[in-house]
Amino acid sequence: MQQTPFDYSIVKSVIDSFHLPDFSKATIREIVNMALQIEKQTGKRFARMEMGIPGIPAPEIGVEAEIEALKNGVASTYPLLSGIPELKNESSRFIKAFIDVDINPECCVPAVGSMNGAYASFLMAGQCDEKKDTILFIDPGFPVQKMQIQVLGYKIASFDVYDYRGDKMKDKIESYLSHGNIAAIVYSNPNNPSWVCLTNKELKIIGELSEKYDTIVIEDLAYFAMDFRKNIGTPFKAPFQASVAKYTKNYILLISGSKAFSYAGQRIGIIAMSDYLYSKKYTALKKRYGVDEFGNVLISRVLYSLSAGVTHSTQYAMAAMMKAANDGKFDFISQLKIYGKRARILKKLFLENGFHIVYDKDLEEDIADGFYFTVAYSNLKGTELMYELLFYGISAIALNTTGSNQEGLRICTSFVDESQYNDIEERLKVFNFNHK
Repeated sequence: MQQTPFDYSIVKSVIDSFHLPDFSKATIREIVNMALQIEKQTGKRFARMEMGIPGIPAPEIGVEAEIEALKNGVASTYPLLSGIPELKNESSRFIKAFIDVDINPECCVPAVGSMNGAYASFLMAGQCDEKKDTILFIDPGFPVQKMQIQVLGYKIASFDVYDYRGDKMKDKIESYLSHGNIAAIVYSNPNNPSWVCLTNKELKIIGELSEKYDTIVIEDLAYFAMDFRKNIGTPFKAPFQASVAKYTKNYILLISGSKAFSYAGQRIGIIAMSDYLYSKKYTALKKRYGVDEFGNVLISRVLYSLSAGVTHSTQYAMAAMMKAANDGKFDFISQLKIYGKRARILKKLFLENGFHIVYDKDLEEDIADGFYFTVAYSNLKGTELMYELLFYGISAIALNTTGSNQEGLRICTSFVDESQYNDIEERLKVFNFNHK
């Protein structure tokens, strides 16, 4: 048996204790729990690269605003389902400031994090037209979103963007939309896990096809403005965050407080609908709810039943952070660039020890350094690599769980402490030696 940095028998015992019939089906949370248990039993710290947890403190602007709101008594009153006016107004300004798109404040609605916003958006999209029962994912993507579709009982269609960049994307997407059963197109930009950033040309293709086939586009902007190759972040000045909202009126933008503002624990995000979609009337909605306007149903029926509103004080926190960013008093992008720095260092360590980057290009340009990147090793499948690295004190998730057709792992940079670089380097050296 090869020598591994973490006691082989302990790691194997922990993995076996989860009684997984197929390790390739292990969820992110299961990998997290395995790492925690191995740490506890070995007394050695894992290099945690499996879960997208913000790795920097929440801004004082938000914390102080939330404390002030609590002191003012908001905890004793229910929040408005549609959101407090301050948050709606600043969300609208934020979208104008950093995407250069005009959205009515009425169409900006808080959700209990982007996951809640995505679930509500999926639910709505699948009920607007009885003939459209399928959600199309431009993969790879966030695994939990497909779980949400399974919970809802809708159908899933997907393709791996790896082989369909640029002009190739048009025919591929249209091959799905032409069947008339696609209720929504979903993708993240920058992409979780590949960190691919769709170009304006590609977004225009998606937007024009959504108009042609009357399909809703759900654009997940969880990693807002984190393409650090561009100097995004000066309010109301180019360059802006690229968005499909420039090219279609059938869109929903999901803006998260978790990553851009490191406010993950308080669970808040924004569902931003186009004015057109908010007011659009659907016969199927009228039949189901007695109300036909998309935005009205989303707020007064769907979000009401899912959460009965977003935590009152947290809305004040998000409003304060957005206002400071909009006013140019809070450079939220500069604090996020630490993720790009970590990615550069970690990529170097992996590449020096026999690994290669899977999604390595944005068309002709090298992939950006950011929150995630992807790696593979020799002839090992992604799930085999995920399993093997646990014995080396490194946890990550396999790309197959994200809808990717490529073999490899998603590496998250956010939770890696700079003090761990030497340990990671030594563990990867041993791994490479053992697997040559």
